[in-house]
This record gives sequence, C-alpha cells and structure tokens, in this order.
Amino acid sequence: MAEITLQIAGRHYDIGVRDGDEPHLAQLARLIEEKARAAQQNTPGLTEVRTLLFAALFLADELTDLRKAEAGRQERLSLEADDERAAQSVEALAARIEKLRETLAAAVAAA
Repeated sequence: MAEITLQIAGRHYDIGVRDGDEPHLAQLARLIEEKARAAQQNTPGLTEVRTLLFAALFLADELTDLRKAEAGRQERLSLEADDERAAQSVEALAARIEKLRETLAAAVAAA
C-alpha cells in the first residue's frame, strides 16, 4: 500500500492508498483544494471545518448539476429511440396498408 500526503485548506493529510492510485487521489485533492480556496476567498475567516464543509457543498452542487445534465441527456436519447421506433412502426403500417390496397385492387379487377 502506498502513502500520499495531500494538502487541502492549508493542512497536510497523510493518506494510505492502493499502489497506483496516487495520481488519481492527488487530482481529487486538487479539486477539493480549489473549492476550499474559493470558499475562503468568498467568506474570509472560515474555520477549517467550515471551509471543508463549503468545499464539499460546492462539489456536491456540481455533481448534482452533472447528474441532472446526464439524466436530461439520457432522456433525450430515450425519446430519440422512441421516435425511431415510432417511425419504423408507421413505415411498417404504411407498407401493410399498401399491400392491402394492392390486394383489394387485384380482387376488384378480377371481379
């Protein structure tokens, strides 16, 4: 197991991670640090705990927005698939109607 030291909101944290996960965890820490700095700039005098709380809230807000956007994208894809299935059904019905028309025309011509 590897160990990495992360710096977030002016403090150092030693964290044990699986070997090879260090770059990923460092990237996550950079995201948290970015949000912590934004919290500190927007609200000077925050305690460490409140700084981390605001950083977590900022990240949760972004995650919620991303999830909503993804749900909207999935819904659009589903509607597009529904539209495609509906178009195929209409085409199949049109083909059946045309075949029935031809059959009726042939029956009328034979009579």
